[in-house]
Amino acid sequence: MDFQHSDRAQKVMAQVQRFLDERILPNEQTYLDQLVGTDDWQQWKIPPIMEELKAEARELGLWNLFLPDEGYGAGLDNRDYAPIAEITGRSFIAPEVFNCNAPDTGNAEVLVKYGSDEQKKQWLEPLLAGEIRSGFAMTEPAVASSDATNMQATCEVVGDEVVLNGQKWWTSGAGDPRCGFYIFMGVTDPNANRHERHSMVLCPVDAPGVKTLRMLPVFGHIDEPHGHAEVLFEDVRLPASSIIAGPGRGFEIAQGRLGPGRIHHCMRAIGAAERALQRLCERAVHRVAFGKPLSNLGGNRDIIANSRMAIDQARLLTMKAAWALDTMGTFGALVDISAIKVIAPNVLQSVADAAIQIHGGEGMSDPELSRLMGMARALRIADGPDEVHRGMVARLELKKYV
Repeated sequence: MDFQHSDRAQKVMAQVQRFLDERILPNEQTYLDQLVGTDDWQQWKIPPIMEELKAEARELGLWNLFLPDEGYGAGLDNRDYAPIAEITGRSFIAPEVFNCNAPDTGNAEVLVKYGSDEQKKQWLEPLLAGEIRSGFAMTEPAVASSDATNMQATCEVVGDEVVLNGQKWWTSGAGDPRCGFYIFMGVTDPNANRHERHSMVLCPVDAPGVKTLRMLPVFGHIDEPHGHAEVLFEDVRLPASSIIAGPGRGFEIAQGRLGPGRIHHCMRAIGAAERALQRLCERAVHRVAFGKPLSNLGGNRDIIANSRMAIDQARLLTMKAAWALDTMGTFGALVDISAIKVIAPNVLQSVADAAIQIHGGEGMSDPELSRLMGMARALRIADGPDEVHRGMVARLELKKYV
């Protein structure tokens, strides 16, 4: 295995780190101060500092770094982009600054690989320009979406149209005032092979029949100005050309979409864990109780050491997954991708919890630590719960002995 970063990647890493330190981290509070805090998602606005930072990043060429195709992005493979994703994970606003934010990254990858020229022109180009954002409508409230074959939403081809019906939720980014389209996944042919029944369809957010019902709270927070929406699709009629790559290819597209996306999620989680560990250590060194720094009390040194080792192990496993994805493709990296999807969020949750604990009562009200804990807990469900990924690892391990 070769984890060596290319010269190009090392240069970009240094540039991203510098921009993070000099421009992004100092402006996190400015972002929060400018954020319009309201439960009415239709009143949400984008803080002006975000557009200012995005313009600066784009001017420096730090833009769409996640795309390996040089025609669209920076030309970095998964091994090269992984450490950059870790750097951006240290700030809750950094991924968007570099136009490397989910779910736009996955949607862009889908359109680059599977989109028609027309679809790329209409949706991919403004997405990569940072002019619009997008959502991914797959999860449903009425069925166990950990098994995507349960899906009840439909996208039926009728003549030269495709008709969408169904109720989706956890459509992240749907509350963003810039959200321009959803990628909707539904059943086209219920009688086909179970992995050839589904299609993915590009649906404008303002198409007749699309209704946003609410933004779902995550531990009491609605994640403005982006949100996670419950969306109803009722007899939404679109041109059949809105189907990505043709009917019945939804599962194929989903597999290609989720591989790199999980690398991104996990490396950002590792960056977030590094920030939590930094907060933990700063508190341990400077806070005094019973006449000693907290670093010299109880088992705090063991906690710090275990956190350091867990983060480094998670990083190495994620880099192995990135290498496997680059060299063997999605199906050659299935075990590694599922393994990191379990490991990285759990490491972040453990380190964030330790950081909260060492801050005592202050930790319970600390907005940054609360955000990191919420992010970790949500990631253990997003893109497939821990149990599904453990099941995948176990199934492929047992297959060796059958």
